[in-house]
Amino acid sequence: MLLVIDIGNSNIVMGTYEGKNLMKHWRISTDRQKTGDEYGMLINDLFRYQGVNLSDVTDIIISSVVPPLVVPLTKMCERYFKIHPLLVGPGIKTGIKLNYENPRAIGADRIVNAVGAYENYGGPLIVIDIGTATTFDVVAENGDFLGGVIAPGITASAESLFSSTAKLPRIELVPPKNVIGRNTISCMQSGIIYGYVGQIDAIVARIRAEMGEEWHAKVIATGGLARMIYKESKTIDKIDHFLTLSGLRALYERNKAE
Repeated sequence: MLLVIDIGNSNIVMGTYEGKNLMKHWRISTDRQKTGDEYGMLINDLFRYQGVNLSDVTDIIISSVVPPLVVPLTKMCERYFKIHPLLVGPGIKTGIKLNYENPRAIGADRIVNAVGAYENYGGPLIVIDIGTATTFDVVAENGDFLGGVIAPGITASAESLFSSTAKLPRIELVPPKNVIGRNTISCMQSGIIYGYVGQIDAIVARIRAEMGEEWHAKVIATGGLARMIYKESKTIDKIDHFLTLSGLRALYERNKAE
C-alpha cells in the first residue's frame, strides 16, 4: 500500500493507494509546531479509525510547501512506518519538461498537480489550485509545464480585509443570494466571493488569449474551496478534489525503481 502525503500551508492531505485506486483519504490542519511523534500518533489514530494498519503501508511519498515540516514528517515516517519516504523536490523524475526560468523554484504542489492533471485528463490544461494561495498552471498538449500565475487565496484576501478595517467583521465565506447586498455581511460576501470568481475567470481568459485561438484547454480546479468557486465560475470545466493525491501516486510510479 502506498501512502501519499501533501503538506500545504493550511492543510495536510493524505491518502492510501492500492495500485491506482484511492482507498482512504484524510485532511488535517497544518501545524508547524507539531513534532514528528505528534503527527505519528495522530496518523495512527486516523488509520485505526478507518481500519488501516501502519504495517499495511509499504511505500510513502511526500510533497511539501512548508519546509519546516519536511524533517519532522520524514522522521515520523521512519519511526512509525519504518520507511524512508520519497520527497518531491530537485532531482525527482517528473516525466514532463519544466519550461521555467528556474525549475527548482517551482512549488512541489504545482509540479504534482501538473503531473496528476495530465495523467488524468491529457492536455492542454489550465490547472487551478484554490488554497492559501491560488495557482494557475498551464500544461501543454504533450504534458510540458509552461508556467502559470500565482495570486492571493480567497481566505488570505478575506483575512487582509478583516485585519485592516476596524469595523468589518469576520464572515462565513458563502455566496450571498444577491450580488447587491443590503447588509454589511452580504456586501462583504458578495465582494469577496464574486470578486474572486471574477479574478479566476479573467486570468483564465487572459491565458487563453495569450496562448492563441487554436489552443483549447480544459480547466481543472482543485483545493478546499474549489466546489464553491466552480458553481459560480464561467470557465472551470471540472473539479478534482484528489488531484494532488493522484499526482503524488503518479510521481511515485515514475520514481519507484530509482
